[in-house]
Amino acid sequence: LPEVERAAALLREVAVGKKIVAVDAVEDTIVFSGISHEEFATELKGRTVNDAQRYGKVFYLLLDGKGRHPVMHFGMTGMLQVKGQLPTYYRETPRKASTDWPPRFMKFILHLKGDTDEEETLVAFLDARRLGRIRLRKSPLTEPPISTLGFDPILSMPDLDDFKKAVRKRACPIKALLLDQSFSAGVGNWVADEILYHARVHPEERCNVLAEEQLNALYKQISEVCQMAVSVNADDAKFPEDWLFKHRWGKGKKEKHTLKLPDGKPATIKWITVGGRTSAYVAELQQLKRGATSDAVSPRIPSYLDRHIRNRHAAGGGSGG
Repeated sequence: LPEVERAAALLREVAVGKKIVAVDAVEDTIVFSGISHEEFATELKGRTVNDAQRYGKVFYLLLDGKGRHPVMHFGMTGMLQVKGQLPTYYRETPRKASTDWPPRFMKFILHLKGDTDEEETLVAFLDARRLGRIRLRKSPLTEPPISTLGFDPILSMPDLDDFKKAVRKRACPIKALLLDQSFSAGVGNWVADEILYHARVHPEERCNVLAEEQLNALYKQISEVCQMAVSVNADDAKFPEDWLFKHRWGKGKKEKHTLKLPDGKPATIKWITVGGRTSAYVAELQQLKRGATSDAVSPRIPSYLDRHIRNRHAAGGGSGG
């Protein structure tokens, strides 16, 4: 979700209010879903971008005129690139990243021009592993894939009681439920692990045995982790140092992480497979309870979003987007 919101924000910055004067598209019968690349290019050319929005992991452009609107999903390796800039990565930009144009693995390039622009702005959609999808929809929010998605943690979080009921009626591991896009749209693998870490819930804990305090913590952290990541434009360099994300990438490597427990002792990060995905968790803080109540569940879950806002104001910054 945070990386997709960053993409939508980029399009709002460089595309909204501009006309699509040309579209370069390459044939890909997998990534272009239900349409050809020629059909995509023809339907967009000549229309003005009115808005760019996101729901879950899906982002879309709203164009003027009577045609359909482009609806896009990155998959594992999709990204946007503006000509003259490096593409956006969800971790640090690798050394091999390039501003070469047209970029490798390009599926389409939009040529955008405003009324007062002297030069075109070019934006490319890239996808190396071809796991992304590009569609055209008449009404993006009321048609698949968005219409099949669950709540969005930022746009449409349910109330607490409805959330608890939806979780408790499931018997799967909580990590698997968080990854189910028909339940919580936009929660990906590292976001789910971050939520579970701050909520002090083991990723294999079964949904129907979660304690009341665990459900309260999960509800709080689903919203706060996503809001925090979006508030810094998915820039992991600005994530709090005590986030699991900052320390989880050392599996199989010699260097040691520096994550600490609340008492200052080194944390033990372990990895397991849940819901078909590698899951990182902190053994001392996320113990598998199987319905047993325990004081090990933290009664007070810190508000990382509030702390981030306080720190920004203390430094003289605004509330920012």
